[in-house]
Amino acid sequence: MDLGPASGAALTSIQRGMEALQRNAAKVAGAARVDRNAVGGLAKPLVEQAGIASQVEASAQVLRTEQRLLGGLLDVQA
Repeated sequence: MDLGPASGAALTSIQRGMEALQRNAAKVAGAARVDRNAVGGLAKPLVEQAGIASQVEASAQVLRTEQRLLGGLLDVQA
């Protein structure tokens, strides 16, 4: 059973998610600097932050699950 591709996909997803979180954080910080009353410009990046954070957490769960499965396989082999 080859678990490598799952790790690669999960790690890529985490990296992309973290980059998206940084971009949205910069948008929020920039909007706050320009106009502290501009709530409308903050809504989209803030909502996206929640979705991206969930995606990163799901990818991390894939890695944890794979690690647990691989550990179980190694225990069986020993």
